Amino acid sequence: MSERKLSSTNFYNQSFLEEKCALNELLYLLSKRWMTEVLFSIEEGNSRFNSLREDLEHISDHILADRLRNLEQHELVHKSCIPGNPPRTEYTLTSKGEELSEILGGLCDFAESKMQFESSAEAAN
Repeated sequence: MSERKLSSTNFYNQSFLEEKCALNELLYLLSKRWMTEVLFSIEEGNSRFNSLREDLEHISDHILADRLRNLEQHELVHKSCIPGNPPRTEYTLTSKGEELSEILGGLCDFAESKMQFESSAEAAN
């Protein structure tokens, strides 16, 4: 998916909101499709790319790689390259990632118990 044009109104609005409060920037990051599910899957012990892909059965390799890269750039996930034949890569949550995952888990609990959202399947009918 392409990024916003730097001269667009949407870009200026997003920049304003991010400067106003860091929460807006975090919400923008987490609103990317699959981002929270990748984070939760790592928390559940899926540390390898293939195990993440199996757990999140509909995610594409490209999107999974992008989300892992984003989580690593924001220091929410640590990527370990383990030498060997073949070499392995493992992903674990950082302490910051664990803290965020706990907060998001609380938000999930709140959404499930206090909010009434129509599921996508119900909305389609």
